[in-house]
Amino acid sequence: MVKDQADIGIFGGTGIYDSGLLQDSKEVTIETPYGRTSDTITIGEFRGKKIAFMPRHGKKHSIPPHLINYRANIWSFKELGITRIIAPSAVGSLKDEIKPGHFALPTQFIDFTKSRKTSFSEEGKVIHISVADPFCPELQKIVSDVVKEQKITMHKDCTYACIEGPRFSTKAESRFYKSTGANIIGMTLVPECQLAREAQMCYVSISTVTDYDVWAEKPVTAKEVMDTLSENVKITKKLLTELIDKIPKARSCSCEKALAEAEF
Repeated sequence: MVKDQADIGIFGGTGIYDSGLLQDSKEVTIETPYGRTSDTITIGEFRGKKIAFMPRHGKKHSIPPHLINYRANIWSFKELGITRIIAPSAVGSLKDEIKPGHFALPTQFIDFTKSRKTSFSEEGKVIHISVADPFCPELQKIVSDVVKEQKITMHKDCTYACIEGPRFSTKAESRFYKSTGANIIGMTLVPECQLAREAQMCYVSISTVTDYDVWAEKPVTAKEVMDTLSENVKITKKLLTELIDKIPKARSCSCEKALAEAEF
């Protein structure tokens, strides 16, 4: 373990390049066996809890989703002693009722990525991690409670189709992803969430819906995504403040035992 420690880690997604929450903060750099992290990590206090924040695309949004060093990012959070990860991200909608400006809570994913390092498992150490339920149920329950209190429109029990990026889908691809039963589509969930599970850390994804994917015959642009995101950033940060406040010190889930029957 490194000298600096934290309780909760936040990966800032598109549009969230600083948490705007932390007091007495400082930036730290963690060396990892997997190379450089997306950026320095900001560590500070929020309501008596130690929080670490890292923008997964870098502070200047300079790292595309397929080139994010997910293993280094997760490993660095683990080195800081973090046990819970909150992961905001931007997604497109694959359902009429999930509208731009709404939020979504993934409970499942379908992996359509192609070239990413998806595991800490290497030669000499084989890990068969279970991701039947990829997200921490305790954190998901807290998110559900907070959005209800804040009257935020959030679609629960969503399936997230994760694509390679950085380009958006063709119409044919988008119709295919929609046909799988997925509700939302994005580029960063995998392998971030499964690496967190391998590291026996709790992980929850909070997805802000920026657009209808191209199946809806409304071709998405980066400008459209950013316009919607700018409106939702304040809501996301308010959600984070209450979420952090309600996370108990001790874990009641089984995430910390993920490797108990996963290694040969």
